[in-house]
Amino acid sequence: MNLKKNTVIVDANVILRYLLADHEEFYKKAEELFDAAIDGKIRVRILQSVIAEVVYVLAGLYKVRRGEISEALSNLLRIKTVKISDKDIVITALEIYKTTNLDFVDVLLCAYGKNSPEVSVFSFDRGVVKCIESETV
Repeated sequence: MNLKKNTVIVDANVILRYLLADHEEFYKKAEELFDAAIDGKIRVRILQSVIAEVVYVLAGLYKVRRGEISEALSNLLRIKTVKISDKDIVITALEIYKTTNLDFVDVLLCAYGKNSPEVSVFSFDRGVVKCIESETV
């Protein structure tokens, strides 16, 4: 892998190939990238929108169970050199995702509403409001 910069932004397909290992060539390249991140050689930046796309594709196209999606993505995000805005909020959202039937964007809003004292979440979506007001994570 010949990367010119120390931080690499990845798209959903890189994460999907890494998690699914369904395309040998792409899986090996994605694995090499994340191994370099684990070894501290590079930083990987993931956008929240990319996580939302990965969740959508895994659940919708590949029919992966919510618990498996939550666990796989949480483990990926817990790699020290993997960076994402509001990492703790996103990991909380993934925890909420596995125990509800809300879409990922809705649980992301819920996680912000529960865990971000500097903001309020305003929504007409009853599921989001109920999630924010519930005591469980």
